[in-house]
Amino acid sequence: MQGFVADIEKLTVENTDFRRVLYTGKYLQLVLMTLQPGDEIGAEVHEDRDQFFRIESGSGEVLIDGKRTPVKDDDAIIVPAGARHNVVNTGDAPLMLYTLYGPPEHRDGVVRATKAEADAKEEHFDGKTTE
Repeated sequence: MQGFVADIEKLTVENTDFRRVLYTGKYLQLVLMTLQPGDEIGAEVHEDRDQFFRIESGSGEVLIDGKRTPVKDDDAIIVPAGARHNVVNTGDAPLMLYTLYGPPEHRDGVVRATKAEADAKEEHFDGKTTE
């Protein structure tokens, strides 16, 4: 197995897709995301998985169980399993981030250019990993 080794900041700030799954392991998944101004991930709850976010560019806010917190470049966010959460781009430039799910949430290799496309297509993790 080779795992994943790359310049994550460069990959994140070059990503223009709403969601791009980069690597899926048995217990952890790496996903790039870009939210355009005014866009949001959408309120959600993952009952059985924790989630980590790292903001690489832009500004916005994160909501975790009703608590609203501003976020910007270099901020990290951890959402524990069972917490209702959302990330919203409140700035005037794209909000570029990566997220780690443990365990994986999406099918390996999935790319969705827009939130509308992601919402329209089923893509939950099917047990297949990157390697």
